[in-house]
Amino acid sequence: MNLVEESYKEKDKSKTKLISRIILAIIILLVLVIIGIVIAIYYIDNSKLKIYVNGGINNDIEQYLLTSEDGEIYISIRDIAPVLGYESYNGEYSNRSEDTSKCYVQSAEEVANFSLQSNKIYKLYLNSTSSTGENYEYLYLDQVVISNNGKMYMSEDGMQKAFNASFTYDKEKNRIYIYTLDYLIQSYQNSVLDYGYTEIQDNFNNYKAILNGMLVVKKDQYGVINAQTGEAIIEPKYDSIEYMPSTGNFLITSNNKKGIMNNQGSLKVQILYDELTLMDSDLGLLLAKREGKSGVIDTNGNIKIYIEYDNIGADITSFSNNDIKNKYILLDNLIPVQNDGKWGFFDKNGKQVVDFKYDNLGYKATTSKNAMNLLVIPNYNVMVVNSGNKYGIINAEGEEIIPPMLDDAYMYISGGQKYYKMTFNDQELDIIEYLNIVSVNSGGTNLDNTTSGT
Repeated sequence: MNLVEESYKEKDKSKTKLISRIILAIIILLVLVIIGIVIAIYYIDNSKLKIYVNGGINNDIEQYLLTSEDGEIYISIRDIAPVLGYESYNGEYSNRSEDTSKCYVQSAEEVANFSLQSNKIYKLYLNSTSSTGENYEYLYLDQVVISNNGKMYMSEDGMQKAFNASFTYDKEKNRIYIYTLDYLIQSYQNSVLDYGYTEIQDNFNNYKAILNGMLVVKKDQYGVINAQTGEAIIEPKYDSIEYMPSTGNFLITSNNKKGIMNNQGSLKVQILYDELTLMDSDLGLLLAKREGKSGVIDTNGNIKIYIEYDNIGADITSFSNNDIKNKYILLDNLIPVQNDGKWGFFDKNGKQVVDFKYDNLGYKATTSKNAMNLLVIPNYNVMVVNSGNKYGIINAEGEEIIPPMLDDAYMYISGGQKYYKMTFNDQELDIIEYLNIVSVNSGGTNLDNTTSGT
């Protein structure tokens, strides 16, 4: 081999090495680009909002969300309802309509009613064994219900309270986690066993305690524990325990007597009563029964109405169209109390304002096929009372706007509108027109003079 050939071979080797290095550099660059693209895709994908429902991704829910200017998340009430196992309707539960300023959601256990621009929701337990009985319970949301494109939206807090679901937004990770009550209870079943208890008490109200980090559990008898640590809040030594969501207290039963404990395990109401039923959470009033008699106490055990009366609270089952939310406190002030067959009224402070003189509360229609039963007229804050075979109307202070002299006092509905009528001396008169006249002519309760002037 001569020198020329050797020179060419050296050049070929150098060229091959250079090409190899170039190819290697290109490969490394391509790998880096691919890694960069993968990282960018991962970052972009990871920065997108992801919504988890009971552990699984459900990003369809994103279309039901609305973010306000201050960053508050709102959820479309009727759109989220089927995702959480609820049905939804416009109007109110007791008065379904196409009124889009109101709506309600319903599960097998309860109903929750919403009103636009209100932060107060009314819930009705469909299980009659609840401590609230037939009464609606109300809860306050941290924000009012708003409207957007004709849909009603609630805050995160509203979702938890109305749908009994946990809603958590992790802003740093841009993740929303939603857990239904059933899922949460199931997830804590094994923990309860690990803590040395046999079960979570099977009661819908008690399940709701998990939303506040507590569990009502059983070990021979019932108690309450911290859901995360298993630490006892109320020792397991009671025959039954029921959580009261609107107050955060617990109704406890021992030896067939009932009392109230708070969520720190302190006794608020002594275990002395045959029955205790929440009348109003804002006022902190409880219907108390003992030895066949009824009275009213507050949530600290103080007596407001002595436990010596036959019955407290109106029977509102016949007045489903009257929009009555609380059978124990009518017209936002009057507590109906029955004794020796007669009805009287106490105010919400426990002072008697009307003597026991009425035979019945409300009017039950008998004269017309269009007439409907009538107890209260909400917008005018008045109520129908009965004495003998005559009817009267009283206001929220217990004053007689019309003494018991009417033959009828009823309601009917036409075209979705409610009308209120009364008959006196064979004349049919409009109750609302009369009430407007009375409000103008102060002290004018002479029905003869009023009607003759119209």
